[in-house]
Amino acid sequence: MKLIKYLFVLAVVSLMAFTSAHKYYVSITQVEYVKNKQSVQIITRIFVDDLERLIRMRYDETVTLAAIDESEKVNGYIEKYIGEKMIITINGKQSNMKFLGKEYENDIVYCYFEIEQVASIQSFEIQNQVLFDVFPEQKNIVRTEINDESKSFILIKQNDKGLLNFK
Repeated sequence: MKLIKYLFVLAVVSLMAFTSAHKYYVSITQVEYVKNKQSVQIITRIFVDDLERLIRMRYDETVTLAAIDESEKVNGYIEKYIGEKMIITINGKQSNMKFLGKEYENDIVYCYFEIEQVASIQSFEIQNQVLFDVFPEQKNIVRTEINDESKSFILIKQNDKGLLNFK
């Protein structure tokens, strides 16, 4: 019995070693409608090294993303890029996302946005092209909590929009 457990653990560890060599390109965006605040709150999680690579390619090749001694320009780059690549339309009207800031946790950067003065949501559309211009195999997972309904979808370069309708 111990031999079987040992072989099973050895097989699992071997398989995990092969998967760690492959790099996954993924972001996760959480969208929550807080009705009593008339606010749509958005948190986008992106791997730090992926976002840093993008900023270096697009804006400034000397930038390093870091919690300490980071260039003051980084927030502007993030706000501009995500503002161009993530478009949210509520009730048929494109919304303005307000960049609230970011924070780092291990190898992830959390970017915070808010859309204010949203009295109700009958339709919600998100186009998320974040990092598609750098990594063609990028996947952007979107999770929503709107009108007490939870929905999720995966956006890829060939299908970068998700639409939800509420009655």
